[in-house]
Amino acid sequence: MPDQSLPKARTPEATPGEREAAAAHEGISRRRLLGTAGATGLVLGTAGAAGGYAAAPSEAAAPLTSLGTDRAMFHGKHQPGITDGLQARGHVVAFDLAAGAGRKEAAALLRRWSETARRLMAGEPSPHDDTDVARDAGPSSLTITFGFGHSFFARTGLEKQRPTALDPLPEFSSDHLDKNRSNGDLWVQIGANDALVAFHALRAIQKDAGRAATVRWQMNGFNRSPGATSHPMTARNLMGQIDGTRNPKPSEADFDQRIFVPETGEPAWMANGSYAVVRRIRMLLDDWEKLSGKAQEDVIGRRKSDGAALSGGTETTAMDLEKTDAKGNLVVPINAHARITRPDQNGGAAMLRRPFSFHDGIDTDGVPDAGLLFICWQADPLRGFVPVQRKLDRGDALSQFIRHESSGLFAVPGGAAEGEYVGQTLLEG
Repeated sequence: MPDQSLPKARTPEATPGEREAAAAHEGISRRRLLGTAGATGLVLGTAGAAGGYAAAPSEAAAPLTSLGTDRAMFHGKHQPGITDGLQARGHVVAFDLAAGAGRKEAAALLRRWSETARRLMAGEPSPHDDTDVARDAGPSSLTITFGFGHSFFARTGLEKQRPTALDPLPEFSSDHLDKNRSNGDLWVQIGANDALVAFHALRAIQKDAGRAATVRWQMNGFNRSPGATSHPMTARNLMGQIDGTRNPKPSEADFDQRIFVPETGEPAWMANGSYAVVRRIRMLLDDWEKLSGKAQEDVIGRRKSDGAALSGGTETTAMDLEKTDAKGNLVVPINAHARITRPDQNGGAAMLRRPFSFHDGIDTDGVPDAGLLFICWQADPLRGFVPVQRKLDRGDALSQFIRHESSGLFAVPGGAAEGEYVGQTLLEG
């Protein structure tokens, strides 16, 4: 779990309760809202399949809270769900193409998925047999992201278009991988700030797959809800640590170079795309929680209270790797997780981490099945994830408290232009 940070979530302007009270005062039923069109709070005024959810003609439209109106755009240079802020709820799901399905069926599926994603991200109903699960909600920062696995290219006869960066990841000593919950022909990432909106999108994507593809595996995750803290801050993981302090930021000059395939990159269909490494990392919380607070901080190399390096300062103060205590011991232990994952300790290797926590109940032996759905983005995993994970494999103090249980690597093409679908250049080129 390399130590990097994510774009900050913004605090809603008003609580849902405050908006509910205002709507009730005006005599408006919030269960019969129009679908909303985005962060401006404009309402989709047309009724029917293309116009969002309609209120009764005698009722005026009530505004959603700012949390509900926040909207990410489907069309663009890059796919959504990469540089967007952490969302409160997430689903990641992999599909395998059905027997007999090939390039033609894959193209039709991506066309359906793209149209569904465009509509749902705008707060509109899905185009086919909408379930009404998200009827009262706005877009809620919904993002839907699509990627292709290594096996997809053989299934569709496109082996010559498979990127070398999509070669299988090497084995690591911390791997205890379940092959049934790893890899896949197609991958979909869904995130939203409302759990019902996220589930609604998941269900629509699953239904759209029809006979073309079947679910290989699915995982569900969560993060802290926007506005839950008094000010925007880096997320905490289930170990209680601030997690993500050194994430590359879009404002940095070399951000695009590290995260996205250049427009002149190879293969051409991956221009403006990225590569996602997905790992289900089990946290051995019973063992972790037996450590003292000081011992936990030594494992990570940062203070638990505010995420500052043990060498001093604030969360964003540069770590002093040479600082020693009165006994001459390194203040940041040599095997501390934050020390090992620093880009300047890995030849500049960097990735954009955008994870979700998970908790899938208690095992039969009473141990929590919980941890991190680790998702990271980079222009080339051989220069991003792989060198960092190899170094962690050789002596990270955190390794004895985590277990990598599933893994996947996916090529995520650039965003779709207006009137196009994701992956069109690959599938029709």
